[in-house]
Amino acid sequence: MSFRKDFVWGSASASYQVEGAAFEDGKGLSVWDMLSHQPGKIHANENGDVACDHYHRYQEDVNLMQNMGLQAYRMSISWPRVIPDGIGKVNEKGLDFYDRLIDKLLASQITPWVTLFHWDYPYSLFLKGGWLNPDSPKWFEEYTKVIINRFSDRVTHWITQNEPQCYIGLGHYDGDHAPGLKMGLKEMLLANHHSMIAHGLSVQAIRANCKRPAKIGAAPIGIVCIPETNSPEDIKAAEKASFMIRKPDEWNTTLFVDPILFGKYPDDAFEVFKGLMPTIKDSELKTMCQPLDFFGANFYKSEVVRADGKGGAETVSEHPGIAKTLMNWYLSPESLYYGPKFLQNRYKLPIVITENGLANMDWINDEGKVPDPQRIDYMTRYLKQLKKAAKEGVDIQGYFHWCVMDNFEWALGYSKRFGLIHVDFRTQKRTPKESSFWFKKVIQSNGEILGEPTLDPRI
Repeated sequence: MSFRKDFVWGSASASYQVEGAAFEDGKGLSVWDMLSHQPGKIHANENGDVACDHYHRYQEDVNLMQNMGLQAYRMSISWPRVIPDGIGKVNEKGLDFYDRLIDKLLASQITPWVTLFHWDYPYSLFLKGGWLNPDSPKWFEEYTKVIINRFSDRVTHWITQNEPQCYIGLGHYDGDHAPGLKMGLKEMLLANHHSMIAHGLSVQAIRANCKRPAKIGAAPIGIVCIPETNSPEDIKAAEKASFMIRKPDEWNTTLFVDPILFGKYPDDAFEVFKGLMPTIKDSELKTMCQPLDFFGANFYKSEVVRADGKGGAETVSEHPGIAKTLMNWYLSPESLYYGPKFLQNRYKLPIVITENGLANMDWINDEGKVPDPQRIDYMTRYLKQLKKAAKEGVDIQGYFHWCVMDNFEWALGYSKRFGLIHVDFRTQKRTPKESSFWFKKVIQSNGEILGEPTLDPRI
């Protein structure tokens, strides 16, 4: 069994994590430029000034993607590279870079999937209050129009925002990510409210201005619970728990997704965040809730739960020695089975896995190769589960591995390697890992070589 004939196989990256050229050709500052130069904020005080130097090496990188057999590349655009102050004057040199990259991808028969916002918020707009400013949705709409007017003659697949749980929650509440703020829950919820309005205005701008028919989605984190056993009781409990707000923080799905797909906040948000929710206008909910073509989900790990015998769920504790990646995330391949199934049951949209991967201990061996058998095993297990979900009727349209190359891993700097391509950050030498050659075979067979999917026992 293989995936559907039009299934899309790709890999992904984000502008700040790979591009470098942080201060070249008229680019403005982002909040990540700000945070990464504050002592003690990033592992080893590293920064993304150079990163993978993708800005200068994009042709080599696209050639490597083509050699890997990628059908699509999920890239993001740096907002301050194209509009240095976030609003106002456009930087033509920034737009020219993305022109060249998109044209190179298309010439290599790789479809660009463009994410408009993958966290590099303009520093100039941060000084005006950023996502807390009620004008921030209009700023994002203006930026969207610039991008659509320039690239929609060639780009047909769009993602408005990536992982609001991170850039709102980790960026404005936990303070671990840019802009590095530790605000209260009330302010975090207001920032998220404005971000969702911005999403809605962005979708409207794409629909109104796109020069070719567009496919539009958003890519929140795929926060999902998986059942301890295959019993109906545990499965029901896991699905219910996946869409409950069980604690007052950013790690949930419905707070960030229900408004943009249902046009209303979940009822339990008003219970968990009692007295903290922003003033909500019907007109704002209507703006947020725009028709989408797919649900982009980023899956890495899941919480294991079981039925508690009272109609709810309880978390299952980790067992000693459980398999984990270098991010200290335990393996949960079933997240690519239950996750898409639960999400489609609730939101009734086709699913695209917009991120999935692991940080691994990779290095170039004495033969000049990069063996990474753990990554191959990880991808095999996860893709088998995705295949099982597809076989059972879940409308899964594509899979993007994170990441196409080792890169700047946000607050963790260069200490974690997620890529299919090894990058020596001193010399910028690229070396395809063994997993990239394996992935090419998976793509060529449309997943058939994975074999029949089975539910893995608890690892």
